Amino acid sequence: MQRAASLLLPLAALAIAIFALACTAQAAPRAELWQRWAAHSPGTSASVDHGAWDLLLGRYLTPHEDGVARFDYAGVSAADRRALDGYIAALEGVDVDALARPEQFASWVNLYNAVTVKTVLDHYPVDSIRDIDISPGLFADGPWGKALAEVAGEPLSLDDIEHRILRPIWRDPRVHYAVNCAALGCPNLAPRAFTAANTEAQLEAAARAYVNHPRGVMARRGKLVVSSIYIWFKADFGNTDPGVIDHLKAYARPDLAARLMDARRIDDHTYDWALNGIASPGS
Repeated sequence: MQRAASLLLPLAALAIAIFALACTAQAAPRAELWQRWAAHSPGTSASVDHGAWDLLLGRYLTPHEDGVARFDYAGVSAADRRALDGYIAALEGVDVDALARPEQFASWVNLYNAVTVKTVLDHYPVDSIRDIDISPGLFADGPWGKALAEVAGEPLSLDDIEHRILRPIWRDPRVHYAVNCAALGCPNLAPRAFTAANTEAQLEAAARAYVNHPRGVMARRGKLVVSSIYIWFKADFGNTDPGVIDHLKAYARPDLAARLMDARRIDDHTYDWALNGIASPGS
């Protein structure tokens, strides 16, 4: 009996360690600048053509009555898959350092979203992007840690683009409304390609749409339930519950703003990882 107990203790300790590592692996990455991408060219008129991405969004992204935009992964033609590959290759060939910040932002966001769509297409049918377990590491989840693009000879993962480029360079919480992770719980994939000219308008519209949708914020009977995005990335939204609430108030329509008036803390959070497809893969 004593021998069995002595064996169980190390096993229990190992299980606890594995669980702790798994929780750490699933935690949201911090914003840590990749200095290689800090360069830019203020005042330049150089621009990037995102017309191909615009065409694909127009053909396959559909807004639904429930307020969630869905992408028709099952319907993408072979020709449009090639067009998507060509668009991503074109972005990979852009001299990012020679762009001004607004052009850089648009290019990085569009690259992130286009690569995400391509990744889902490459593994479709799937019920969730989290089922695409191609990231390196024992406890890695989904595709975000794998290098899926290459710009200026540098392999880049989706995590690199979001957490080592977009978040630390722009320090704008609205980044989270721009990048799309192909999940129903995520802010909608933008209906148009981001450009230097439309970025501000698209960010504001996306923030307002998400905050005022139930998957972003639910304030009922004195309880405040928010998207897990505001918990995972709380540091980007003021770093405290009151900071997040202030951000929500800035975009809330009058009825929601009234319900947020007396809110002091977040009671719970939720997120739907189901694929943002028009039809489920099994239907």
